[in-house]
Amino acid sequence: MQNIFIVGSKGIPGSYGGYETFVDKLTEYHQDQPEIKYHVACAVDEAEKVGEFTYHNAHCFNVLRKPIGPAQAIFYDTDALKYCVAYIKQHHISNPIVYVLACRIGPFFNKYVKQIHQLGGKVYVNPDGHEWMRAKWPAPVRKYWKISEQLMVKHADLLVCDSKNIEKYIRTSYESYKPQTTFIAYGAETRKSTLTDADPALTDWYRSKGLAPGEYYLVVGRFVPENNYETMIREFMKSHTKKHFALITNVSDKFLEDLKRKTGFDRDPRIKFVGTVYNTELLMKIRENAYGYFHGHEVGGTNPSLLEALGSTRLNLLLDVGFNKEVAEDSALYWNKSDGDLARLIDQADQMLPEEIDRYDQLSTDRIRQAYSWDYICGRYMDLFLNNCSEM
Repeated sequence: MQNIFIVGSKGIPGSYGGYETFVDKLTEYHQDQPEIKYHVACAVDEAEKVGEFTYHNAHCFNVLRKPIGPAQAIFYDTDALKYCVAYIKQHHISNPIVYVLACRIGPFFNKYVKQIHQLGGKVYVNPDGHEWMRAKWPAPVRKYWKISEQLMVKHADLLVCDSKNIEKYIRTSYESYKPQTTFIAYGAETRKSTLTDADPALTDWYRSKGLAPGEYYLVVGRFVPENNYETMIREFMKSHTKKHFALITNVSDKFLEDLKRKTGFDRDPRIKFVGTVYNTELLMKIRENAYGYFHGHEVGGTNPSLLEALGSTRLNLLLDVGFNKEVAEDSALYWNKSDGDLARLIDQADQMLPEEIDRYDQLSTDRIRQAYSWDYICGRYMDLFLNNCSEM
């Protein structure tokens, strides 16, 4: 049996971030595989909740997340690694693989890599996206993220990149380290929502938000500057569409006020900030019923919300950057940040014939099914963990 220790997600079940969904799906798809055993670190904020439990046949262990501000995630990861090392020793586990998600603990990383190597194990890292480029971090924090990434790339046995662009960046930026890399993407569903068009959960949501099926463009994502909300809102306001723009996001008051001051979106009744939606089936149905989906992410690897949109929404309008084109290829429409470009594309999309939209819908669904379905992605991880197929 191959033992896999996963560190760096908030844990399973019940969290809805990208890494959390990945770990949930990985353990779900492999729960009946006798050759593999997962051990998953899960974050808790109360000491009395520290303990162990089983979920999807995975051994889950709670790690106390210390209330120490921005450094909280760093110490959560290192405490989880301490637990892994102790557990491997105590249970005499042969050839373990410790898989660390994200590059948060670079200055402390080599210490744990050495300990795991001494126990006959290997350490894999998923480098995520360009955390050090995110505008939300002040300059000293961005510098830390870059140094941390550098040190984790240097000492990892294998970098598992969820984007070919990220893999290329790792190989070229850290060429002197000769990093071992492989590409395995994030996954998505291609099935339809279990909700019907008449389901009260859906109709009540539409009624409360002033929306109707097929009469809105949609965006789902974190409310951060590098997701280009300002550009999307400004361009939507310039367009002639009669449809609404529904933004499903967690709202930061400061960022919202900045946007309001810069764009005046509060004077455009078409633009609706509709809060967050944590009901998975409801969110899937809202995606399916959107006229079109906007994706403005420009920092990071394969973005979960993009995959979900390509799997569910009929027409997708994406920011023209390498990460997005790598995923969607010819199954989407593309825009850039120059003045008027997205506004023109929205007006063009409004005039598209149903059969043309059907063609894009089929192309995007096929793209997800062939290269990004959870069944395919979890199969790739099974090969990696059992056969060490890093070059595939």
